[in-house]
Amino acid sequence: MKTGFFFKSLMFFLVLTSSGMAQEITRWRGPQSNGNYSETGLLKQWPVNGPEVQWSFNELGLGHSSAVASGEFIYSSGMIDEMGYLFKLKLNGELVYKKQYGPEFIESYQGTRGSPVIAGDKIYLLSAFGVLNCLKESDGSLIWKQDLVSKFGGSVITWGYNETPVVEGDIVYCTPGGAKNSVVALNRHNGNLIWSCPGKGELTAYCTPLLFKHNGRKILATHTASHLLGIDAETGVLLWSHPQPNQWSVHANTPIYHDGGLFYFSGYGQGSGMLTLNQDGSKVTLAWENKTMDSRMGGAVIVDGYIYGSGDNKREWKCINWKTGENTYVSTEVAKGVVIYADGMLYCYSEKGELALVKADPAKFEVISRTKVTLGSEQHWAHPMIYRGTLYLRHGKSLIAYKIK
Repeated sequence: MKTGFFFKSLMFFLVLTSSGMAQEITRWRGPQSNGNYSETGLLKQWPVNGPEVQWSFNELGLGHSSAVASGEFIYSSGMIDEMGYLFKLKLNGELVYKKQYGPEFIESYQGTRGSPVIAGDKIYLLSAFGVLNCLKESDGSLIWKQDLVSKFGGSVITWGYNETPVVEGDIVYCTPGGAKNSVVALNRHNGNLIWSCPGKGELTAYCTPLLFKHNGRKILATHTASHLLGIDAETGVLLWSHPQPNQWSVHANTPIYHDGGLFYFSGYGQGSGMLTLNQDGSKVTLAWENKTMDSRMGGAVIVDGYIYGSGDNKREWKCINWKTGENTYVSTEVAKGVVIYADGMLYCYSEKGELALVKADPAKFEVISRTKVTLGSEQHWAHPMIYRGTLYLRHGKSLIAYKIK
């Protein structure tokens, strides 16, 4: 009797464990892809010299991709001698493996772009040349790959593919761009095509898509060269599109969904806007526009009904009312850059290497603490992430682990 109960309990535990592993999928910019992290008990003020550096790994190679965390490991990518490598590290910074996966970008702003996605025993990584790799998590070996250019008619745009693929269930979504297969859904286990959407027939635009659920309908929202697209994630049918052109067709910011609205924003002075979705998500209407919120690639966060981020042309940090689109403040105290959020605080990482802890207050931009990122190389562009009380920040060849709890 006791043996039977033990066996049943063990089987139940194994089912839960395997199910949990299968569902543990990392996302760029946090669990909801919106830059918000659920960590609590974090420092509300840093030491005078900045948060303690627990460790740094200084052999990543060139790149702008973020680090991601899953279980007891950290993953990132970098370019060494024109080749891209996937790195797996322990939480203490010890290297587990460095696995080559193919050529990376050697022209302007050299190095890797998109971040790895961890889904159970598989890793998905899109190179700047549009090769989607599915790798074995345990050792980084190749399971399958698809060339979005040769297979689906995509094009390597000016600064290369800059996309982190989106994975859910048995599907991986990505954006080859082009007249026929602008956005595709692939079987994540073998790379076979599930559906293809021509969208508006435009090139890809450096955007990591957003997969969200609106009144029960799964929608994939992403930018191509001149439009924001809303696609039924199960069928691949284009539901709607909204014009959003800019000077260089750069739309690197993932849209943000909240309370039936979709916030989108692009740089080079194009600015931002809010789309309201109808009941079934098949149509959108423009609720407001704000041309001053024109972040080029720094992302934004929504906290308690307010949007925080920085501009491009005016280089200002600002707070915007989600419902009205009105600015509640602007500030130039910190240079423009990337923002994420956790536990009441904004983490602002500027293009000048400033790392600032700012209170999430719609009334004012209040810098509580700041430090300077001195390790690493090249541009300060990679988006940081928070995991188990640690802020992980990638700057070129270096991955830095800051203690913030």
